[in-house]
Amino acid sequence: MDWLEQATGLDTGYLWLIGAVVLGGLELLLPGIFLVWIAIAAALTGIATVFLDIPVIGQLVLFSLLAVAAVYSARKSYRAIGNSSADPMLNDRGARLTGEIVTVVEAIQNGTGRVKVGDGVWSARGADAGVGDKVRVTGSDGTVLLVEAI
Repeated sequence: MDWLEQATGLDTGYLWLIGAVVLGGLELLLPGIFLVWIAIAAALTGIATVFLDIPVIGQLVLFSLLAVAAVYSARKSYRAIGNSSADPMLNDRGARLTGEIVTVVEAIQNGTGRVKVGDGVWSARGADAGVGDKVRVTGSDGTVLLVEAI
């Protein structure tokens, strides 16, 4: 990277730091919680290079090791945190409906029919039931509600 130092007039350590800032900026523009860890590895490589005058191959090895370590530790800590949502079933409408009492609008015959949920109508599977009967939702299979007679 001597040619890069000659072209820019900057020490490679400062180039690593500039790269870290660019990666951090990209993380802000394209949030995905991934580039920040690579940016941290680039920043640490830049700091080490400025103070220790590491050769280019050593810089690349150091950056690679730091990037792998940063991503690994981030993944491990995110897994330890788990799902901290206040409503873990937010995007699982079928699971949210489990336990609800709904009205049959198309008779459930041979195990299939339709039920009214709020202002919508869902396909349902379960024991036979006539139009107007009340049934309880016991779960879902994709967009089909599983129901049982009350």
